[in-house]
Amino acid sequence: MATKPVLWSYFRSSCSWRVRIALALKGIEYDQKHVNLIRDGGEQHKDDYVKLNPQQQVPSIEIDGVTLSQSIAILEYLEETRPQVPILPKGAVERARVRHVVECINSGIQPIQNLSILQYVGSEKKAEWGKHWITVGFVALEALLQRYSGKYSVGDEITVADLCLVPQVYNANRFKVDMEAFPAIQRVHSALECQDAFVAAHPKNQPDCPEDLR
Repeated sequence: MATKPVLWSYFRSSCSWRVRIALALKGIEYDQKHVNLIRDGGEQHKDDYVKLNPQQQVPSIEIDGVTLSQSIAILEYLEETRPQVPILPKGAVERARVRHVVECINSGIQPIQNLSILQYVGSEKKAEWGKHWITVGFVALEALLQRYSGKYSVGDEITVADLCLVPQVYNANRFKVDMEAFPAIQRVHSALECQDAFVAAHPKNQPDCPEDLR
C-alpha cells in the first residue's frame, strides 16, 4: 500500500492553502506537518526543513517517493498524476486563460506581500505596503475576471485560478483592501468560499491555527 502524501504547511500560508484545496477537491488523503513561519525566528529556517526545501518556504509535499515544492508545480503534478476531478480545463485557450489568472496572482501579487518581504519592509510600513500592492494587483485581476470569468474565475468549472484567488482575497481582507472596487473578484470569491473543499482548506480549520483566529 502506498504511503499517504505528507504536506508541510502553515495554516495561513496562501501557497499552502492552494495545495490543501486541491487535495480536498481530488479526495486525496494526506498527513500534515506544520511549519510555523514566525515562531523562534521561523521553523522554515531550521536545518531539517532546509534539507527538505532549500528555499525555506512552504508548502512542500512528499508524494509518490519524491519531494516537491512551489505550489503551482505541486498543483500541476497533482493534475497530471491524479486527473480525476480536473483543475485545468481541456482546451488550450482555456488553459492559457487559467494560467494567465494564476500568474497574475502567483507572480504579480502574492510575492510582493509575502512574509519575508513584509519582514524586510518592517512593522511600521507593512500594512500600508500590503494594502497598496494587493490593490494594484487587484486592478489587473479584476480586468481579467471581467474578461474570463463565468461562475468561477475562468468559465464555469473550478480551476487552479480559483485555488489561487480565494487565499489572495483572504490576504486582501487582512490588509483592509477596499473590496467594493472589485465586484468580479467578490462575486467569484462568494461562489467559491462555501464549497466543501475550500471550507476544509481554510486556515481556521487547520490544526495549527491558533484558537484566537478560529
